[in-house]
Amino acid sequence: MERISLLGIVILGFAGFLGSVQADLKLGFYGESCPKAEKIVLDYVKKHIPNAPSLAAALIRLHFHDCFVRGCDGSVLINSTSSNQAEKDGTPNLTLRGFDFIERVKSVVEAECPGIVSCADILALVARDSIVVTGGPFWNVPTGRRDGLISNSSEAVSDIPRPVNNFTTLQTLFANKGLDLNDLVLLSGAHTIGVSHCSSFSNRLYNFTGVGDEDPALDSEYAANLKARKCKVATDNTTIVEMDPGSFRTFDLSYYTLLLKRRGLFESDAALTTNSGTKAFITQILQGPLSSFLAEFAKSMEKMGRIEVKTGTAGEIRKQCAVING
Repeated sequence: MERISLLGIVILGFAGFLGSVQADLKLGFYGESCPKAEKIVLDYVKKHIPNAPSLAAALIRLHFHDCFVRGCDGSVLINSTSSNQAEKDGTPNLTLRGFDFIERVKSVVEAECPGIVSCADILALVARDSIVVTGGPFWNVPTGRRDGLISNSSEAVSDIPRPVNNFTTLQTLFANKGLDLNDLVLLSGAHTIGVSHCSSFSNRLYNFTGVGDEDPALDSEYAANLKARKCKVATDNTTIVEMDPGSFRTFDLSYYTLLLKRRGLFESDAALTTNSGTKAFITQILQGPLSSFLAEFAKSMEKMGRIEVKTGTAGEIRKQCAVING
């Protein structure tokens, strides 16, 4: 699929920085230091994810949220302490799942190669492998990331895209991380296997502008169905809703079809159709074969996985993913 250039001129300084990052990450980074590492991760995922397939979407979301704050450095995995509220306790991260799964994978890898494989790399590998094991696309995961030493909830609040974001905010947050509008559309495609709590979008159903109204950008029939069958009261914060109804376990194009029918669940989903360039890209995706989308999605995932990575002697290799080494 031909990628549409939507952001115009690339900032050369950032491109040079990204190039230097790419030189530090490489496929098979642990080939000599821990040759079984990637197979250990994949085997664990193959054994456990089929029993809990909904975790695949949760794990790719965990990777996404990690990369948007201080880069892909495993900082989202760190626990808060008495003196620091960590990312995982920031508002955008309160519904994240999969922390225990990553910690269990880390413990198996540590048993084979103590102090060698970073939590940041384990998270990136698990996110990819869990999608593949549940029938989704494969993408390359170059490794060599180091684990970060800083995790602040305030940065999660400021840096992570939110379900209520409009197009301008989404564009800015993605551009801040070197991602363009193609990446915004493609990475949003992961919502094809997502689920959400009513609380993430109930304002669209019950109180969009503060006067008890519905979001006019949401298909009225779909809104009525959600209120009748799922989010029956505005205060429901426990009910789970499929983001791609009827197809939420399949990595396909139906999420984009729903967007053009004004049936995207989040305001941030609907926002993708408010810009002529991103709407045209959605139409292009739908006109092409699924294989083209999956190939483009894979490129954007690999690109996201390189955001602001720490390599060489930066950061550390955590012994436990939730705790900075003492």
